[in-house]
Amino acid sequence: MSVGLDDVVAAETALSHVDGEAGRLIIRGFDLEELAGHQSFEAVASLLWRDLAAAGDAMAVRRALGAARVAAFPIAERLLPMSAGLSPVEALRLMLSGLSDASPVPGHVLVTAAMPVFVAAITRHRDGLAPVAPDATLAQAADFLRMLRGQAASPAEIHALDTYLVTVIDHGLNASTFTARVVASTRAGMVSSVIAGLCALKGPLHGGAPGPVLDMLDEIGTPERIRPWLEQALDNGERLMGFGHRVYRVRDPRADVLKHVAATLRAGANRIQFADEVERAALAILAERKRSRPLQTNVEFYTALVLEALALPRETFTPVFAVGRVAGWAAHVLEQEAANRLIRPQSRYVGPLPKRAA
Repeated sequence: MSVGLDDVVAAETALSHVDGEAGRLIIRGFDLEELAGHQSFEAVASLLWRDLAAAGDAMAVRRALGAARVAAFPIAERLLPMSAGLSPVEALRLMLSGLSDASPVPGHVLVTAAMPVFVAAITRHRDGLAPVAPDATLAQAADFLRMLRGQAASPAEIHALDTYLVTVIDHGLNASTFTARVVASTRAGMVSSVIAGLCALKGPLHGGAPGPVLDMLDEIGTPERIRPWLEQALDNGERLMGFGHRVYRVRDPRADVLKHVAATLRAGANRIQFADEVERAALAILAERKRSRPLQTNVEFYTALVLEALALPRETFTPVFAVGRVAGWAAHVLEQEAANRLIRPQSRYVGPLPKRAA
């Protein structure tokens, strides 16, 4: 038996492939590095949805998402008062439950468009601000930042967020994607399947690492404390946040993409240069101490730096991740529904057996 289903093939997919040994992520026949930073979120969503839902080209997807964002906004306005006391992920779960599988908008478009509308509205509501209505003419990343801030973002910021959304759009059969596929296999529908994926993402072992990366940088504080702090943390048996990955045995290719994005934002009031120093020191120390298993920088390290440089609150990092990943979840739901097979694995019973009568 494989604990955690490691190395168990549970599905065939044409959407993405994670090669942990080579440090390679393939999205629909393209290396991630060919897409992130070069193709828009809409273009890559169209690529994922191709042959599954007649998505059309990138501009068709952009128009469809813009119209669907407008359609989703009244739901955000109606449910915001009910989100008081909920965490951002819990509030997002609440709002997604307001979507209907009977909507005239195709399900994959509806959930993908609604996610940034809801996350922006939730974030502003927590700050005592009214939600900002979507602009259907804008691309997803540009409109998301505008809805968050109430004003247009710079081209560099829009490009950075767009690249991030592409970088995290799909990643094999991770916990949230597998959960979405399991629910989809019951014919529960797109909305229920995506909500299930979000619930899996809520767990700190899957979607919660970027915030703690910043907590680590906060605690280190200054350049002269970097190496002593890292060594003390390892001496205490603690994990260095942003390093190591369940699948990748070499560097996470998404980390390289986001490191380049972070470099484009370095001129702002951020600590990206300080994070570069922390990364160099951490990799050197891990190479000294973890010789049997190389630990490299993962996507969470530079996700934290990019999202912080975009002035996003830490508690929204997981919901913002979902703004990108939802297009992948939707593609997997469509692919699973086309497979027309209920996912029903077996278990091995290890409990007591009934006592036979004498």
